[in-house]
Amino acid sequence: MSVMDDLKMRKETVWLNPDLQSFAPGSSVNGYSYAYMKAAQNRFVRFMPYIAKVFPETAGRKGNIESELVPLTGYEEKCRRLGTPVRGRLFLKDDARLPVAGSVKARGGIHEVLKIAESLAQKAGLLMPTDNYAVLDTEEFRRFFGEYTIRVGSTGNLGISIGRTAARIGFRAVVYMSSDAKQWKKDLLRGEGVRVEESDGDYTQAVARGRAESDADDHSFFIDDERSEDLFFGYSTAALRVKIQLLKAGVTADKTHPLFLYLPCGVGGAPGGITFGFKELFGDAVHCFFAEPVEAPCYLLGMASGKHGDICVEDIGLTGRTALDGLAVTRPSGFVCAMTETLVSGAFTVTDAKAEMYRREVAETDGIRLEPSACAGFEGVRGIMAGDPAWNEYIERNGLSDYMDRAAHIVWGTGGGLMPMDS
Repeated sequence: MSVMDDLKMRKETVWLNPDLQSFAPGSSVNGYSYAYMKAAQNRFVRFMPYIAKVFPETAGRKGNIESELVPLTGYEEKCRRLGTPVRGRLFLKDDARLPVAGSVKARGGIHEVLKIAESLAQKAGLLMPTDNYAVLDTEEFRRFFGEYTIRVGSTGNLGISIGRTAARIGFRAVVYMSSDAKQWKKDLLRGEGVRVEESDGDYTQAVARGRAESDADDHSFFIDDERSEDLFFGYSTAALRVKIQLLKAGVTADKTHPLFLYLPCGVGGAPGGITFGFKELFGDAVHCFFAEPVEAPCYLLGMASGKHGDICVEDIGLTGRTALDGLAVTRPSGFVCAMTETLVSGAFTVTDAKAEMYRREVAETDGIRLEPSACAGFEGVRGIMAGDPAWNEYIERNGLSDYMDRAAHIVWGTGGGLMPMDS
């Protein structure tokens, strides 16, 4: 049976990218280079004094928005007991604890809001690049930004990232949420002064409504997860931070020390940006796989079919409805598909039940609380450790068999840090 047949039948599927190409660190992709990632990182640095003031939870890091790279020693021990030991070292990139947003969406969403604020203030002659950006935390600036609205469509996590940041700066903030979004996420945003517009439809319909209403307002900015370069390169800055964390953990990433990333995927922006960043730094030493629910494998479908953003999961009889609400997206970003076409190693799907099982296991073995969508990547780890045929094919095809005991595996957490204890 083909990959497409497996997707239609809701089978857990592994797709290996036939268009994967060798990539030298620092190379360009579709005209985009390392400079774009570095510019985003420099913007974060300029805003650090401001972020430290308005988001006190970042003060200990002087306004740096970052999460820990956590060794999953308990989970590794459980794998050994079950006879499927981890080959190499296993880590969680704990973006569920990422300040401000509590998800992988923090870097991209916050970056685009900061860029809009910076551009408006500089154009008005109120801010210079050499200023201490802490000056933005004044009533004068809040009144200025209050003349503008920032809108976004979201299944939840991107809305938290953008809504909280925009409201704190002083923008009017509107988040259009799909029916999949959890109630606690809507309540959190409303508590921050964000207007939440609920939709009966899915993510794509929420985005369409937000885009249309923004287009009708000359003082509105719509942050488009399906098309935004500023989100993408904000996400990519994660690679610069993780590179330092890997060095501190004594982890090498090169030809004989492969680095595997397992990235939860909705529309594709966050995992796509992260993949771009890691490829820019590590080239062929890094192997990036996207994880999606069996009911909403929009990126895998777009890539395997070759149609990118011109196909949605409903076209093959799927609903897009999943308990992994952060990944409940039915159509991928065409921009991300094009950017990752030769970079991503592959993609795989996981059932809701499996993701929930991994969530419970990590809580039991390492005491880490995540939402189910943050645990989709563990299915990739399980596949490699169990020696599933598709994963073995990838390892052999890329000449990694002799080096797997030196590998490092990072399961990328995505959300759950702000989740109420009773959720």
